[in-house]
Amino acid sequence: MLLHTISITYSFRIAYFKQKIMNRKYRLSLLIGLFFNVFCFFAQEQFLYKQIDKTKLFLEVYAPNKIDKVKKYPAMVFFFGGGWNKGTLKQFEPHAKYFAQRGIVCFLVDYRVKNRQNTTPFESLKDAKSAIRYIRENAIKFQIDPTKIIASGGSAGGHLAAAAALIDGYNETTDNLTTDAKPNALVLFNPAIDNGPGGVGYSRVKDDYLNFSPLHNIQKGAPSTLILTGTKDNLIPVETIKKYQHKMEKVESRCEVKFYEGKNHGFFNYNKFQNYKSTLIETDSFLQSLGYLNKLPVVEIK
Repeated sequence: MLLHTISITYSFRIAYFKQKIMNRKYRLSLLIGLFFNVFCFFAQEQFLYKQIDKTKLFLEVYAPNKIDKVKKYPAMVFFFGGGWNKGTLKQFEPHAKYFAQRGIVCFLVDYRVKNRQNTTPFESLKDAKSAIRYIRENAIKFQIDPTKIIASGGSAGGHLAAAAALIDGYNETTDNLTTDAKPNALVLFNPAIDNGPGGVGYSRVKDDYLNFSPLHNIQKGAPSTLILTGTKDNLIPVETIKKYQHKMEKVESRCEVKFYEGKNHGFFNYNKFQNYKSTLIETDSFLQSLGYLNKLPVVEIK
């Protein structure tokens, strides 16, 4: 009888510990599953969005830390500057990190440039459009709202953002042209928006500027735009920006301009921290006015 009782007690203890172990394993698998369900897609920083011959083009993704699986987030697509000759994804990395914390899924886009791929500004624009199409086509995967895509960039990158919105031509033949490449809003940092005679890049695009220059292709339906530029910019004259704003107003499109007194080309970059901070605050306020951002959470700019 005693042995029988001991045997039953022992069996219960074994069953108890097995159940405890199973419960722990279950909780652990649940946590692992939750982690991958929420974060696995964002753990991979780079995504191949386009391949031309042997050239592979990637974009980097910066997303909010805590993703609500039922929510769609605005997207912000950054194009680096460099005269369509050079440039690095690092230029807008601080901007992407900040706005990801604010609740936007951000993309840093690599595109073809002269010094790396021996290409023209036309290929750069084709790549910019391909990137926006790729992001919009993968809206579910990236958890973005395809009607809230902000294109942004500095100098030549600002041109690409604006041109994607305004220029109908220069599309890659391998793209799905039924997917719209036009962003829904623009944030432009001293953008190269005039490519006509006397403008940035005219020597490279020549008479094609008529179909390539954002200033010369503003049309009704142009997206709401914020331009941030310095008054002492040796490449982007104040008058060019004012002319762009005037043309936008004529087609009844919103175009806000913030002039920074005495600032030169590239004044907004992270290495000029106070300017970077000021332009970031202006951009944040503009995106709030569009309903793309809320006031909270407040994120320290550092």
